[in-house]
Parts: sequence; C-alpha cells; structure tokens
Amino acid sequence: MKLSTAFMTATALCMMAAPAALADDTTYPMGFFITSVGMGDGANLGGLDGADAYCTKLAEGAGTTGRTWKAYLSTQEEGKRGVSARGRIGTGPWYNSRSELIAVNIEELHLNPNISKRTALDQDGNYVNGRSDKPNEHDILTGSMADGTAYFPWEKGDKTCGNWTSNGEGSATVGHHDRNGGGNTSWNAAHDSRGCSQDNLKSTGGAGLLYCFAAD
Repeated sequence: MKLSTAFMTATALCMMAAPAALADDTTYPMGFFITSVGMGDGANLGGLDGADAYCTKLAEGAGTTGRTWKAYLSTQEEGKRGVSARGRIGTGPWYNSRSELIAVNIEELHLNPNISKRTALDQDGNYVNGRSDKPNEHDILTGSMADGTAYFPWEKGDKTCGNWTSNGEGSATVGHHDRNGGGNTSWNAAHDSRGCSQDNLKSTGGAGLLYCFAAD
C-alpha cells in the first residue's frame, strides 16, 4: 500500500513538472507584423517600392534591423498576371513580435495560418483594432486572391487601386486580420474596398494598413 501511494505521488509530480520541461522559451526575430498606421494617403502607397520601404521603416523603428521587408501586396498588369504577394515574401517561417509562430512556410500561410486578432500584432507588439473595436480597422490591403496570387487583368475591375498609386478611383481587395465579419473571414481576401481614398477605406472598416513579412 505504501509503495503504491509513493508511486502515485511520484507520477503526479512528474506530470506536474512535464509542461515546464517542455516549455520553449526561445526568442525568434520578428518576421511578420501589421503596420500600426496607414501611410495616410488612402491606397496610394507609392507602388510596391513605397510599401516595402514603409514596412522597413516601421520594423527598424521597432528595433528589428538587418532584414528584408516586403508588403503583402499583389499587382495587376495588362495581358498577364501581375506580381503575386505570395511570391514576394520569402519562404518562412514567420513569427510575430512575441515570438509566436504565424506560419512555417508559404503553404501553411495560405491554408492554415495562425492569424487572428490575438496574433496579428503591429510592429510594437500591440493589438490592431478588429470588428468589435472602435474604430474598426480590420481591413488590411492585399490586392490578392485567397491563395496569395494576383488577379488576371480581365477579372472584374481594379483590385489594387491602380497598383497602389491611387487615392481616388478604383478598389482594392482586403483581408480581415481578426477573421471576423461579413460572412468571409479570409485574412487576405475578404472583400473589395469601396474606393481608394482614406475615407473610402475607413467606410468599410479599414485604415490603409498592410501586412509586412520578412523575405530574407
């Protein structure tokens, strides 16, 4: 009886200690974030180069240096498929500013990513407003289809606000970082914006925010 009790006690102690032994305290460099603010001119980002430079500026301002940053944006071109967001951002893995894994690789990113309001943080580790917040800012500019590829030019209309140079005419595909709202909870292809101005983006729950990924 005493032996059995001792065995059970030892087993319980081992089980209590197991989580601590398995805990991973490794710190990973930030490789993914949402911009804390938009560039301020609607969807006129200065094209892909301007958007990439903005991601770099915010990342370095937050203390993450020496990485190559790309905005998760696609473009449209006449007569052929444009530049695809999925082909711009490297191969992963990507971690947020709290060392939480977002996705191991491109396939996981587009099939089952760890993207939600809790994990899709800005460059400083802060939460980004979602559908339940005021103002709602869950519309993130992407110009992309759900698999991360660019639209063909003959598909219905402008999906990239003139390849990220328009703050007026056109429209842009956006995703919902909080995976909430409108019947489509896609993180990268939920719906199209009402237009390209700052006010247009705000009217459907956005602020001209971007997803930024480390592509190195």
